[in-house]
Amino acid sequence: MKEVPPKISWLTVAQFNVKHPAFSENALRALIFAAKPRVAAVRNGVETVLPGNGLAVAIRRIGRRVLINENEFLNWVDQQGRNAPPAHR
Repeated sequence: MKEVPPKISWLTVAQFNVKHPAFSENALRALIFAAKPRVAAVRNGVETVLPGNGLAVAIRRIGRRVLINENEFLNWVDQQGRNAPPAHR
């Protein structure tokens, strides 16, 4: 018997915000902007590169439209803070 792969759900930023209101559109756009490594500054011919946040696997750009893979995004959220030390109280 063949396994059926999970259905990929691609949502726009606005659609994702409606379905998951914990993430505002502005917060989503900031996360998307920081998804890939990018050059922060060039001084004396040396580039300073900021690392990406790892969300790039969940983002697709088609023209100007940005789509979010819902399952990949939620998996990424689940991984955040896993290796962080426990908060002090």
